Amino acid sequence: MKAILITGASAGIGAECVRAFLAEGWRVGCVARRRDALHDVAQDHANAVILPCDVTDGAAVEDAFDAFMAQAGRLDVLFNNAGTFGRAALIDELSHDDWWQVVDVNLNGMFNCARAAFGRMREQAPQGGRIINNGSIGAHAPRAQSVAYTTTKHAITGLTKSLSLDGRPFDIACGQIDIGNARTELLDGIIAANPDDPPPTMDVAEVGRAVLHMASLPPEANVQFMTVMATKMPYIGRG
Repeated sequence: MKAILITGASAGIGAECVRAFLAEGWRVGCVARRRDALHDVAQDHANAVILPCDVTDGAAVEDAFDAFMAQAGRLDVLFNNAGTFGRAALIDELSHDDWWQVVDVNLNGMFNCARAAFGRMREQAPQGGRIINNGSIGAHAPRAQSVAYTTTKHAITGLTKSLSLDGRPFDIACGQIDIGNARTELLDGIIAANPDDPPPTMDVAEVGRAVLHMASLPPEANVQFMTVMATKMPYIGRG
């Protein structure tokens, strides 16, 4: 049985991916801060491993990965997904605390999880695995008043490229998925705020299918970067 650990698994894209991988018979480690929410998502599935953890806490991340390895025996894939948008504001209205909150989750948290996965993939036998980072279309075409989010998501592309290069000698692949306007609780809030001009959306299940495809490739193949988005988003083109 293949094994994947998914961060940010209690809601939105992470929760959808948990359901997609469980349906395909994977062992799924479910990481998020809220234990009850993780249980709600996994529905006590026999192949789900509930791992309450704050990804910004490096020691807690190591403990969660150890707990998963003890049950699954190995780690084939990490979907490094946990993230936050933070408070929308102009840069001079954004406090240092606001900035560091987003950096801590989106950058430090993803570093902590990638570090834990990389080390275990190096040490397990057979060696190797795959890390899939959740980037963002926002790194290429940002929303207004998203300086912390946009900056951290640019950094994730650097993380992806570095891991891809450093992982080669150990059969560790790394790719990135950039997602645009998947219908989640977050996007529902944006739609509610703009009822007269709602953004184009797509079913979040399409993200689950895309991540499953990336994760299921043989070791000699890798999706380096994938963009999956609502077809009519104003991502391509000029105003």
